[in-house]
Amino acid sequence: MNYYTLLSLVLTLVQLCPCTPSKQKQSTKNTNQSFTAVRRVKRGWVWEPLFATEEQTPTQPLYVGQLKSDLDKQDGNLQYILTGEGAGSIFVIDEYSGKIHVIQKLDREKKSFYTLRAQAINRNTHLPVEPESEFIIKVRDINDHEPQFLDGPYVATIPEMSPEGTSVTQVTATDGDDPSYGNSARLLYSLIQGQPYFSVEPKTGVIRMSSQMDRETKDQYLVIIQAKDMVGQAGAFSATATVTINLSDINDNAPKFQQRLYYMSISEEAPVGTTIGRLMAEDSDIGENAAMNYFIEGDSTDVFDIITDNETQEGIILLKKRVDYESKRRYNVRAKVVNRYIDERFLEEGPFEDTTIVKINVQDVDEPPVFTLENYVMEIAEGAVSGSLVGVVTARDPDNDDSPVRYSIVHGMYLKRLFSINEHNGTIITTKPLDREIAAWHNITVTATETRNPEKISEANVYIQVLDVNDHAPEFPKYYETFVCENAFSGQLIQNISAVDQDDSAEGHHFFFSLAQEATNNSHFTVKDNQDNTAGIFTAKSGFSRQEQLSFYLPILILDNGTPPLTSTNTLTITVCDCDIEVNIFFCRYGAFMYSIGLSTEALVAVLACVLILLVFILAIVAIRQQQQKSLFSEKMEEFRENIVRYDDEGGGEEDTEAFDISALRTRTVMRTHRPRKNMTTEIHSLCRQSLQVGPDSAVFRQFILEKLEEANTDPSAPPYDSLQMYAFEGTGSLAGSLSSLGSNMSDVDQNYEYLMDWGPQFKQLASMYVSHRSVRD
Repeated sequence: MNYYTLLSLVLTLVQLCPCTPSKQKQSTKNTNQSFTAVRRVKRGWVWEPLFATEEQTPTQPLYVGQLKSDLDKQDGNLQYILTGEGAGSIFVIDEYSGKIHVIQKLDREKKSFYTLRAQAINRNTHLPVEPESEFIIKVRDINDHEPQFLDGPYVATIPEMSPEGTSVTQVTATDGDDPSYGNSARLLYSLIQGQPYFSVEPKTGVIRMSSQMDRETKDQYLVIIQAKDMVGQAGAFSATATVTINLSDINDNAPKFQQRLYYMSISEEAPVGTTIGRLMAEDSDIGENAAMNYFIEGDSTDVFDIITDNETQEGIILLKKRVDYESKRRYNVRAKVVNRYIDERFLEEGPFEDTTIVKINVQDVDEPPVFTLENYVMEIAEGAVSGSLVGVVTARDPDNDDSPVRYSIVHGMYLKRLFSINEHNGTIITTKPLDREIAAWHNITVTATETRNPEKISEANVYIQVLDVNDHAPEFPKYYETFVCENAFSGQLIQNISAVDQDDSAEGHHFFFSLAQEATNNSHFTVKDNQDNTAGIFTAKSGFSRQEQLSFYLPILILDNGTPPLTSTNTLTITVCDCDIEVNIFFCRYGAFMYSIGLSTEALVAVLACVLILLVFILAIVAIRQQQQKSLFSEKMEEFRENIVRYDDEGGGEEDTEAFDISALRTRTVMRTHRPRKNMTTEIHSLCRQSLQVGPDSAVFRQFILEKLEEANTDPSAPPYDSLQMYAFEGTGSLAGSLSSLGSNMSDVDQNYEYLMDWGPQFKQLASMYVSHRSVRD
């Protein structure tokens, strides 16, 4: 059964301008006059209440209301006329009584009001008795539309453990009915599914939390909301919408180790960085709320380390320092896990961390021997006799069985020639005296090998320093080229000297310079020690003569400060130079050289002039010869220019014959002006056959080649009728014949060249040459 609300068609009368002046005047006098259903005025309209019921399809006209003029005497003289929107099609009027009926269904959602005009005329005169008036009929709504959730279904997310009353989301439904009239569009929201976790505000549709919820228990809820119009009264329409509510994670759970105690093991020979094992702590949270860091506490931090695998959130225990079974066989490691990101709202619930114990056992292995030191530094004086003690290295087997150790020296035979080691006790001795000046340090490698397991070997570096002994006397650092001018005065400095010593002095070198004893009394020069490891050479007299003595040899004694001190005598050669006072090194060298060979300057200039003249004469002869060769070459080129034709065609068949006249090549007999060639066909054929039996070094072969070469060189006027081709020998006894074309005139007599006619037009000329030539010979 459908229930409809009775809708009144509210007719609002709007007085229009009167049709006549008298009416306008009367209207002006009654400006405050209104037309209602209960009020009557003089010469005016009378309106009654108008009501209509909105139905699906009216089966008969529905009465709406009545229009009536106060001039209507009920005698039928007045006629009521209705015009405007819907007049005649939707609304009809009884022209005698003024009653208005609706004949079609009214739908407020399509059109909410209609504007009509009413008029009353005299039937006899057809003149209006009332001015035309306009009124509006508003359609009152009935509840004929259901609520709709246009944005559904809904999805919302809210953090877990949110307090009661927290707003989750809001749902909104719409109703097509008129919200300004009645309760048709007044909606009421209710919760069909979702108690007791959620609630909804009836008027606004806001969904709120009714209790705290844990995501780890359930992370998604499905809520169904219903919207009813008519404020939920009986006969109201309703609609539902689903709301999926997801709980987002917060860090409200601490990580927990799966075990209170873990057991792991590591070999004592494992290198640093070896992975020992993995720890796994569980955290009910997800994402970054489950991120954690692992730590090691206590005294084990120097031996072990732990890092976090960010992908698996596992703690990886690593070896930080080598372990030794013989020193310590078991470690108790305390590991801790802590959340990386902590929510301060839940700090009161306890620390977000956990601890566990990891027992790590060290596994015993057969280890190589261990030296007492990784690097040994030893000293020995240079020059020590063979067999002198350098030092002792010691290694032992760290295992419980304490296997004996055997020592040896590796890395080069050179070091083995200098040192040896006792394989039982590790004593290192020299095998020959050492020289510090050759090598101040020696680096050797000593190995220790278990006698019971030779595969277990360890090494140690031994650095041997050769201590210096003062066994080298000081000497000049270089050869001094010293000159003294003939006009030098007494006490003039002519040379500064220094000294070097190959030995090493802990206090620093200090040298003392003096003249040797044998030159002290009769020397023309003196030595002055500068006390800074240098000395000056001074003249002891004035004036020197090259004719009397060209060079002086000055013995200088150099003493070092070593223990014991060593001395050496070094000879300084002083050459007399033809100069005034200042020495010019280049001039003095030149003068000394000329004086030594016995030539004067004038003689040397004469020799150089002769050499220059001879050189000019040779160049002139060479230039003349080159000019003559150029002239001869020009004449020869002019002579052969008309006979030599050069072309680069690839072979175009008959077109090649047009490049030059080849008739000369077809002539069998050629006249030669110089001398005719000897007919060597038979000889060549014989020699070619013989060449199969001889090599290129054969005398017969060489003779043949020389004869042909001589003949070609002595006959420059002969055109190139034949060509001499060189082929490699195939060896003695080859079944292949000669490949030379020199003897082809004897072997092609039986050949038939008629097949050349089938090669096409490009070989036509060639075919005609060979076929005609064969015919002539036949």
